Amino acid sequence: MGYPGRAVRGWRGWKGWTLLVWVAAVSLLSADGRRVRQPRCPAGCICTKDNALCENVRSVPHTFPSDVVSLSFVKSGFHEITGGSFVHTPALQLLLFTANSFDLIDEDAFLGLPHLEYLFIENNKIASISPFAFRGLKALIHLSLAYNNLETLPKDVFKGMDALTKVDLRGNSLICDCKLKWLVEWMHNTNATLDQIYCSGPPIHQGKKINDLLPHSFDCITAEFASYQSLKFESISVEAFTFGEDQYVVFPQPFAGTCSFLEWDHVEMTFRTYDTIESTSTVVCKPMVIDNHLFVIVAQLFGGSHIYKRDTSANKFIKIQDIDILKIRKPNDVETFMIDGESFFVIADSSKAGSTTVYKWNGNGFYSHQSLHPWYRDTDVEYLEISNKPHLILSSSSQRPVVYQWNRGQKQFDRRTDIPEMEDVFSVKHFRVQGDLFICLTRFIGDSKVMRWDGAMFKEVQTFPSRGSMVFQPVSVGKWQYAILGSDYSLTQVYQWDTKRGQFVPSQELNIQAPRAFSVVSIDDRVFLLASSFKGKTQIYEHLMIDLSN
Repeated sequence: MGYPGRAVRGWRGWKGWTLLVWVAAVSLLSADGRRVRQPRCPAGCICTKDNALCENVRSVPHTFPSDVVSLSFVKSGFHEITGGSFVHTPALQLLLFTANSFDLIDEDAFLGLPHLEYLFIENNKIASISPFAFRGLKALIHLSLAYNNLETLPKDVFKGMDALTKVDLRGNSLICDCKLKWLVEWMHNTNATLDQIYCSGPPIHQGKKINDLLPHSFDCITAEFASYQSLKFESISVEAFTFGEDQYVVFPQPFAGTCSFLEWDHVEMTFRTYDTIESTSTVVCKPMVIDNHLFVIVAQLFGGSHIYKRDTSANKFIKIQDIDILKIRKPNDVETFMIDGESFFVIADSSKAGSTTVYKWNGNGFYSHQSLHPWYRDTDVEYLEISNKPHLILSSSSQRPVVYQWNRGQKQFDRRTDIPEMEDVFSVKHFRVQGDLFICLTRFIGDSKVMRWDGAMFKEVQTFPSRGSMVFQPVSVGKWQYAILGSDYSLTQVYQWDTKRGQFVPSQELNIQAPRAFSVVSIDDRVFLLASSFKGKTQIYEHLMIDLSN
C-alpha cells in the first residue's frame, strides 16, 4: 500500500522541480534584463503607445520604445540632421520636424527607415540639403519641405523614391535657374503631385509658377576657353587658314625672325611644327589662297617685305616677289579680300614716309593698285562690307579712323567719312550679330568701344576700360559671339554677347602676357582659340561647352 504515497511524493517532487526551473529562468532573465527591457522614452520626449513627441532636445535620441511608429521634433536645438540619425528606429512610418533651428540635412540622414511613408520637414531654417539626404526612402509616399529657406535643390535628390505621390515645396524662395532645371524635368515625368509654387528669381522667371515651366524654358548651355597647349615662343600676331583639306596656323616671331607654321597632329591631338619662313623682324605672316595656290605676305620692319608661294612639289615656300620698299617702310597690318572675283591685299604702313597701299593679283604676281594716303602712320586696316558694298577702315595714330568705300566704276577706294570723337584708336575689327554690323575699336589707354552701324554712321553701344590694350578682337564660335580685350598690365578679359541685352557681358579672364592677336580654328569637331603673346608663351585654348544644369 506504499505505492500511492510514493506517487504523491513523486508528483510533489516533480512539481517542486518545475517550480525551481521556472524561478531559475526568471532569475536568469532578470540577471540579463538589459536584453529584454523595453527602452524608456528619452528625456525631453513624451511617448504614448505608438507615438513620440520631442521638444527642445539638443540632439536626436538614439532609443525609443519599439512600438513607436510616429516621431515628431518641435523647437529642437540641433543644427543639422546628420547621417544615420534614425538607424535605431527602423519601425518609423511617420517623421515630423517643425519649428526647429537646424539648417542642414546631411547625406544618408534617414538611412535605415525602410517603412517610412510620411516625412514632414516644415517651418524650419533649412537652406541646404545633401544630394543623398533621402537615399533609401523607397517606401516614402509624402514629402514636405514647406516653409524653409531653400533657394534650390540638388539634382536628382528624389532619385529612387518611386513611391512618392506628394511633394510640398511651398514657402521657399526657389531660384528657377539652370540648377533647378532638373526639377522641372522631374515634375513632367513623375506621378507625384506638387502644390503650386512660384519662382523668386531670376528676373526672367520671377513670379512664374514652377509648375508652368518647361525644360526648354531654360538656356543652360554656356561655354568657356580652357587652357590646352602652350607654345614656347613669342609671337606678335596669328592667322588660321585652310589649304587643301587641312587647317594650319601661322605665327610671326619678330625676335626669332620667322613665320612659324603649325599643323594639327591627329594622333597626338596637339599642334606641331609644319614649316617656317626665315625673315627679319617679322610682324605679319598673312596667308592667301588663290586658285588652290598658297601665298604668304611676309611683312618685315627691316629688309623689306616679301611674298612667298608654297611649292607643293618641293614641299617648301619659295620667295616670288619683293614689295616696293618706297611705299611700304614700316608695315603694321595686312588684310586680304576679294572684290568681284578679284584678289587684293592691303598693307597698313605706320611710318612717316610710307603709304598704306592696296595690291592686286594679276595672274602672275601682285602689283600696286592704289595708295590710300601718305604720312598718316596707319596702325591697322580692316576690310568689311557695309550695305553690301566693300569698305576699308584705317586706324591711325594721327587721325580718327577713316572709312573708305569701293568705287565700282573707278575700281578704287574713295574716302567716305571718319568715325567722330574716336581719336587714338589703334585698331578696328568688325563682327555681325543677327545681320547687324558692329565694330570693336581698340585704345591703349582710355576706353575701347563697341559701335553699331545705324545705316548712316557708327554709333556707340558700349565702352570698356582699357589698360594697356593692343587688341580688342571679336571672335565667333558657332552661335557664340565673343570680344576679347587684351591688356599689357592686367588679365585679358573675355566678353560674351548677350542677345537680349544687345551688349557684351563679362565671361572669363585669361592670363596672357602682352596679347597681340587672337584667331579661331576648328579641327576634328573641336574649336581652338589661338592667342599670340609678345612677351611670353603663345597660348592655345579649347572652346568647351558647359551644361549649367548638371
